[in-house]
Amino acid sequence: MSLKDYVTRVHEDLSTLDAEAWNGLLARQTQPTPFMRHEYLAALHDSGSATPATGWTPRFLTLHDRSGQLQAACPLYLKSHSRGEYVFDWSWADAHHRHGLAYYPKGVVAVPFTPAPGSRLLARDDDARDALLQRLLELGRELGLSSLHLLFGSREDLAAAQATGWMQRHTVQFHWSNRDQTPYADFEEFLGTLSQDKRKKIRQERRRVREAGVTLRPLRGHEIGPEEWDFFYRCYERTYLEHGNPPYLHRDFFTQIAAGQAENWLLFLAEREGRAIASSLIALSTTTAPQEAWSRKTGNGLEAQSATHSVAWGRYWGALERVDCLHFEACYYAPLEWCIAHQIHRFEGGAQGEHKLARALLPVQTPSVHWLAQPDFARAVQQFLAVEGEHIDRYLEELAQHSPLRRMDK
Repeated sequence: MSLKDYVTRVHEDLSTLDAEAWNGLLARQTQPTPFMRHEYLAALHDSGSATPATGWTPRFLTLHDRSGQLQAACPLYLKSHSRGEYVFDWSWADAHHRHGLAYYPKGVVAVPFTPAPGSRLLARDDDARDALLQRLLELGRELGLSSLHLLFGSREDLAAAQATGWMQRHTVQFHWSNRDQTPYADFEEFLGTLSQDKRKKIRQERRRVREAGVTLRPLRGHEIGPEEWDFFYRCYERTYLEHGNPPYLHRDFFTQIAAGQAENWLLFLAEREGRAIASSLIALSTTTAPQEAWSRKTGNGLEAQSATHSVAWGRYWGALERVDCLHFEACYYAPLEWCIAHQIHRFEGGAQGEHKLARALLPVQTPSVHWLAQPDFARAVQQFLAVEGEHIDRYLEELAQHSPLRRMDK
């Protein structure tokens, strides 16, 4: 099938899209996340967090068959800046401006403020994904965009885009993975897989928090009440203000996700003498998805099969009082201990942060793909990415030399 076999639409308002149809399509993907659900995206817009006024102008693309059934969809944002994306292209923008060309607006296929890998091009099959990508390129040209950027996409998304000439780029994040066949029984068993100096360091840091009289209390879903959400937002806001920036997300965003996606949130409250002094927010998801639906694109010949997978994402943190090592406890150790107790498969630590390696989160490459309208700049960026890719490879080799894992005797 080609693009002409579909009815295509561009929506400026997410509320015009059927939430059940959108979420149903998302559930069919190999890497669905709660951040691509209709409720989450709607909360970003309705709360005023991601709007044209903040530099995120939405254009949602949909493809329908002749009977009206949704076959493919994706979010597209017209950006007037590069903030809140976590794949940095400031040098590309600067190069455009120095040559008298406008870099903004550009197009971003992503979830605002959310560097969590997952499906972006929602499609019922490969043909629908290809057609969606074709329409995306057409729209980019129609709108006169300098470029299109698909950030933190799934394997299928990346393969489809690369097949049509998009350029791949890698960033590095730090993730923790549970054991597949025999998950860790407890945190101590996990610590046993680390080198002696890392085990010692982690135990020391956790002990400092305990000796300061601080305990961590997890609250999940509807256990998190309005009072706890209010306290969390004070912490979250404080973190941004301490770095000289207003927070990306408004308080009402959290009100909306608490109402529409309560089961996807885990809050750790750090308490001392009966008072909450800090908090960290973790996102959760357990999905059953076809893990090899991308096989045609990669030519690996594997058949599609379903697999259940649970993931936790470290999202936000903040503290109203200073306690040595509390950040590590609230953002890594307590969440990892919780993940092990609940047999979570993976914990993603979010964008950047080499300090996570010492806390037993290992480096992984997180790819994105890019299309530039101006051919000369596309060639220049291709050369830049080749050099950058070599730097990333050397960076990963260097990180491997500092692995926290215990070296096993041969």
